Amino acid sequence: MTSFFRMKNVKILHLLLLFVFVHAGFAQADFAPYFYDNGPYSQNGNLALFSLSEDTAVGTQIYSLNGTDPEGQKVSYGLSFDPGAKEYFSVDPVSGNITLVEQLDREKHDSIDVHVSISDGRSQVVERVTIFVMDANDEKPEFQNMPAIINVLETTESGSSIYRVEAVDRDTGSGGSVTYYLQNPQSILFSMDRNSGVLRLKSGEMLDFEKTKTHFVTVIAKDGGGNFNGKEQFMSSSATLTINVIDVQDTPPSFIGTPYFGYVYEVSVPGSVIFIVEAKDGDVGNPNPIRYSFDEGDDGVFGINKTSGLITLLSHPINLKREIFNIKVKASEVSPEGRLMDYELTTLVIRVVDLNNNPPTFYGEKGPKNIFELTMYEHPPEGEILRGLRITVNDSDQGANAKFNLRLIGPGRMLRVVPQTVLNEAQVTILVEDSAAMDYEKHHFLTYKLLAVEIDTPERFSATADIVIHLLDTNDNAPKFSSDYYIARIPENSPGGSNVVSVTATDPDSGPWGDVQYSIYGSGADLFLIQPTTGIIYTQPWASLDAEVRSKYNFYVKAEDAEGKYSLAEVFVTVLDLNDHPPSFNDNFLETTMVIGAPVKIEAVDDDAEVPNNVIEYAIMKAEPDNNIFDINADTGEIMLKSYIKSMAIIQNITKQSDCTWSLVVQARDRGQPSFSTTAVIKIDVTEATQLSGGPLGSFLMQSRNKPLQIVALLAGVICLMVIVTVIISTATFMRNKKSNRILPNRRVRRRQRNQPIWNIENPFKKPENPGQKFRVEEVELEPEPEPEVIVENVNYNNNVGNLVRHWCPPPPPCAPSLPPPPPPCFPGERQWVVPTVSAAVAAKPKKRPVTTRRDTVNNALVSELKMRLEQKRLLQLQ
Repeated sequence: MTSFFRMKNVKILHLLLLFVFVHAGFAQADFAPYFYDNGPYSQNGNLALFSLSEDTAVGTQIYSLNGTDPEGQKVSYGLSFDPGAKEYFSVDPVSGNITLVEQLDREKHDSIDVHVSISDGRSQVVERVTIFVMDANDEKPEFQNMPAIINVLETTESGSSIYRVEAVDRDTGSGGSVTYYLQNPQSILFSMDRNSGVLRLKSGEMLDFEKTKTHFVTVIAKDGGGNFNGKEQFMSSSATLTINVIDVQDTPPSFIGTPYFGYVYEVSVPGSVIFIVEAKDGDVGNPNPIRYSFDEGDDGVFGINKTSGLITLLSHPINLKREIFNIKVKASEVSPEGRLMDYELTTLVIRVVDLNNNPPTFYGEKGPKNIFELTMYEHPPEGEILRGLRITVNDSDQGANAKFNLRLIGPGRMLRVVPQTVLNEAQVTILVEDSAAMDYEKHHFLTYKLLAVEIDTPERFSATADIVIHLLDTNDNAPKFSSDYYIARIPENSPGGSNVVSVTATDPDSGPWGDVQYSIYGSGADLFLIQPTTGIIYTQPWASLDAEVRSKYNFYVKAEDAEGKYSLAEVFVTVLDLNDHPPSFNDNFLETTMVIGAPVKIEAVDDDAEVPNNVIEYAIMKAEPDNNIFDINADTGEIMLKSYIKSMAIIQNITKQSDCTWSLVVQARDRGQPSFSTTAVIKIDVTEATQLSGGPLGSFLMQSRNKPLQIVALLAGVICLMVIVTVIISTATFMRNKKSNRILPNRRVRRRQRNQPIWNIENPFKKPENPGQKFRVEEVELEPEPEPEVIVENVNYNNNVGNLVRHWCPPPPPCAPSLPPPPPPCFPGERQWVVPTVSAAVAAKPKKRPVTTRRDTVNNALVSELKMRLEQKRLLQLQ
């Protein structure tokens, strides 16, 4: 605080001197710069009483030096350390920002002395300040006396203190306080005082050297937590304390290997060893020697060695009065002074038994036997007894020595033995368990081992006998093909008797039952035969395979044995196509008309069945009178004019001829090997298209004249639309009349028939004798009653012309058409129709029906032409 007031007084003095000098005219005076003293909690000033946490990250801006010059000169800042001291900070001389450049550690340096300076270029002021490093919880507790090894007597009382653990944490505050824990407090015998670190035996617990000789106790020292990098952090350390338990004499001896059982046999003699008992002192750390003796039950017929525990027979077995002896054996500790101390008792059971000296034995009808044979057919019924085997088993011993088990050992579980446990003697029965596994094709004979093994005897005597079963074959298998289906390929035009495929079926049965006969049948088997014994399928001698007629055949082949058991397989035969047909045009001479801008399509057909033999490429070989007029699409056969030909004038300029009839030699070549080709001469009349009157509908009909289904769809749509409009108007009228409650009279309106002219329409593309009559329209007067009959004459011989636009001109003078024909007269309430583009002539045929208007006549003519085109396409497809 004294430094703070001193700085304040210096500032006031400087201001007073500045004021006096300015008014006195001393403009050349110079005063030293100075720092602002903003107190210990400010982030800028002269760094006085500034403190910083040790966990501050390197590179952090921690403070800003701030000062001024009385004359207003620009100041710079500096920062330095004592000689030899570590430089923890750096300063920006212009801004005064101080940055931490070295990691702080309060445990090594809790304060740092720094020299800060401010200069205006002439004068420099240096101040020494102390920066205090504040603690962060960054240190773990350190054990002072761990890890350690201590020895503790097993007789230590419960609750007694065993060891005191000590750990130190160099942090301050709560981070420097230490508490102690055990890592597994539930599973050990010890407890830990959290504050003092004293380790004790738990109340009610005792150490036992005989159970555990060494205990490992893991102690955790944990601090009280503190702030580190802005978060609360707890740190801990662990160490292991090894506790060795010291043994004392507090445990009696214990017998090893109990319970004890001994046997006296009929051939035993006095002095025979019956059993050996063994005991050890429970205090294994410092054991005492053991002395053995009988406590009771020996009846004076058995003796025991006092030091080794060896028990012997003292009398002949015939003199023993009991079959079972329960003898109490005592094992006592002997102190170093020879005094008997703690002892332990156990029971030794000695059984007098018959000597097991007779193993089990198998008998046949004529005495002992170890091989039994039987012949039988395969697949006997399950559960059937193999009566041809007459087997008896016997053990001449008595009691437990004569009890044994029977087992049948062999391939699979085809047979089962009964009984499975025998006492003394029994008749052995063999039963069929798995009939399907007894298969002659898999096993011509079966060999089993019949095993008899004693159950409750130490010797475990046993005996074996071989059972051999010879199987006889039966016809239990049907022939089986090597595949469920066979796929074969044969070239067309192969000569009769050519091999197609070989099928194979096998019958595992023996003798005639294993012979296989083959046959074929099915709708596709007419052209094929099969060799009955080899299974080779071949074509009929007269058969001629043609892929164009039929390329796929499938039929069934049958494999049958001598008793009629059979199996089937399916055969698929593919006739491979050969390139044996050249392409052929529909006609050797084709004539068509081409409108400029619309292509003409020709078509050739190759009768081969598969690609590439039936894939055709088109090419123009020659064109007269000029070769540079036409192009052809090699894939589709469309012939078109060169792209630069837009009018007849261009063609005439190229050919210098007014005749527009062309002859083209077109080649159609297939892609087979070898390749075949055909040429045809095509005559093309080239003409220009003129616009047809009638607006968009006329244009649409002209463009769609080769698409009859599209025109029919349009007409159907128009009719549906008219029906819908009529229904809507009728419904609206009905609803309006219903709302107004008016009743309209029912009147019949009779209209007088009008005589309408009938138009005879001729095909404009049919070349007329008189050019002036190319677009002639005739009007024919109709009688009042008759209905006209539509007669359609197809005059367009080029069925490949598409998108031709037909134009109509008014009657003579016969010249090039330039204007559409005059519209037909309109009648009130009648829809106006345009003249459709059809190639037909309409004439009247009297019938007693209502008069047909011109609109109906045109519609009928259009529909007739569409039907004709559909019929022509159908005929072409049939060809």
